[in-house]
Amino acid sequence: MSSPTSQLVAGRDADAPENQQIERTTLANGLTIISERMPHVRSVTMGIWVLNGSRREAAELNGITHFIEHMVFKGTSHRSAEEIARSVDSIGGNLDAFTSKENVCFSAKVLDEHVPLAFEVLADLVLNPLFRAEDITREQGVILQEIKMDEDNPDYLVHEIFTQNFWKDHPLGRPILGTKETVRRLLQPTLFDWYHTCFSPDNLLIAAAGNIEHARLVELAQRWFEEMKICPNGHRDAAPTTHARIILRNKKQLEQVQICLGMPAESLMSEQRYAWSVLNTVVGGGMSSRLFQNIRERQGLAYAVFSDLSPYSDTGMFGIYAGTSNQSVRQVIDSILKELRELRGQPIPEEELRRAKDNLKGSLMLGLESTGARMSNLARQQIYFGRFIGMNELLERIEQVSMADVQHITAAAFDPARMGLTVLGNLNGLRITRADLAA
Repeated sequence: MSSPTSQLVAGRDADAPENQQIERTTLANGLTIISERMPHVRSVTMGIWVLNGSRREAAELNGITHFIEHMVFKGTSHRSAEEIARSVDSIGGNLDAFTSKENVCFSAKVLDEHVPLAFEVLADLVLNPLFRAEDITREQGVILQEIKMDEDNPDYLVHEIFTQNFWKDHPLGRPILGTKETVRRLLQPTLFDWYHTCFSPDNLLIAAAGNIEHARLVELAQRWFEEMKICPNGHRDAAPTTHARIILRNKKQLEQVQICLGMPAESLMSEQRYAWSVLNTVVGGGMSSRLFQNIRERQGLAYAVFSDLSPYSDTGMFGIYAGTSNQSVRQVIDSILKELRELRGQPIPEEELRRAKDNLKGSLMLGLESTGARMSNLARQQIYFGRFIGMNELLERIEQVSMADVQHITAAAFDPARMGLTVLGNLNGLRITRADLAA
């Protein structure tokens, strides 16, 4: 093991508030380690993040990143699949993983006394997967069933159809799981090739939050990752172009009609992201939002109706979802459009803006009470901003959002010419045109 003084770039994060014990270290091979010490808790959540998600995949490899996320749990050179599951489960911990469009995360939550074991298991998964041919065949069947399960879920399916058309011909528009065709084609050599290009130390981030000393986390990272070699990683894609398409998909067996309306929004890097978050809260971010109060509470047309932001490193999407009866589809769409027109034409009242800010600030603070949430927050801020943004700074930036900031967004974003719409269900001959969105 090399000397930390010669191989590390380390120190307390200069952007972290004084009362938050956040430190960051970079090993000589480019691996970044960031942690937040929370001495008042007994748990620790650790995550090993891979800075490649499904948007880096070529069309013929769609689903390979998610497939590898599954495969590392099927056995390593040191542990069988059962031993992997038992190692953390037997100490009352939780072992998990997910793949997103831009990242993969392998995480473990354990008591502080079990950190060395849990870290060793995570490192083993990331460093030593076997990718046995028989495991690959078996896991193909599992993922194909996962795809079928999602396709049987109408609210998932309407979002997937919308996304495929909104980011048409771009990897962001493809499903994270892949398609049945691409998953069946993924074989051992292809998986190994993709693994070796994505799982490189300069493309990894280790994050932890809880009752753990940063020096201890660095020591563990050095023990398991210091000899990991850098591999070429040329997986990049162009910034996506959005498409405002209207898709009406008839599926007669569905009891409800699913509606997804969306438009371009700002990226995670934009200074307008705070105003977008406030706007999302006003439109459909909670029980007091305009869509919930109008469409569900006053008209009784839907049980589920909400808006959501999907920001990425270089683009974003603002979407609205509702599920309703086939007799009420047009009324629900008209009600959504009416709310958007009003927001585009009239400033948000000061009282409503105040409620939205308070709602957003409260949700942020409550959402960061667990070690898991704090770990994810640390990792995402390092990945996207290269620094830690403290809660005080976040709250201040939300507080600074003005009526004019929100009005500036709505004037450009809520343009019917930029809106995409997907409607899925028993449509009974429903017809919707671009002129209907502008009416």
